[in-house]
Amino acid sequence: MFKKLFIIATLLLQLNAKSIDFNTHKWQSLGSWVTTNEDNSTIVSLVKPSGEYYNVHFTKDFGLSNGTLSVDFKANSGLQDQGGGIMWNVQDEDNYFVARFNPLENNFRFYTVIDGLRVERASSDIKLSSGWHSMTIKVYMSHYRLYLDDKELLNFTYESKFKNLGGVGVWTKADALSSFKNFEIGYWK
Repeated sequence: MFKKLFIIATLLLQLNAKSIDFNTHKWQSLGSWVTTNEDNSTIVSLVKPSGEYYNVHFTKDFGLSNGTLSVDFKANSGLQDQGGGIMWNVQDEDNYFVARFNPLENNFRFYTVIDGLRVERASSDIKLSSGWHSMTIKVYMSHYRLYLDDKELLNFTYESKFKNLGGVGVWTKADALSSFKNFEIGYWK
């Protein structure tokens, strides 16, 4: 029933999308992140892991409750881990939601991170070629639809435990050096 309501709501509501620029806004990070420009796109890349288990780059200038969040990502290297993903409902570096793809494991997963403890909530197996790929999160109330390269892979309901909307950002784990571009947020009107 809720899935039908989600589909109807997303068809009826228009999306007001805006780019999230990696050169502006106030960003908070764990790890060394650099921005470069390539083909009219600003790219942010993790160049040195934080030494902590997770590497995060987020801003609280935007929050997502009902709408979409998307980014293009590329796994550059990593022996322990590769890939990365999108963070939302970011309270701080230890409390947020994250969707990530890992090419070493060939899977796409949704996690909650609460007090630094990551818990898997949904998972799908998928193999992607190397290079740039897109990731999209669609949220309507407590229902989530997650996509890789415009293919829906995860569809579930999860009630947030966070009182505040929080911010958005990008994420890698361990030694995964990844790049991100075309970060966009859209709000249902």
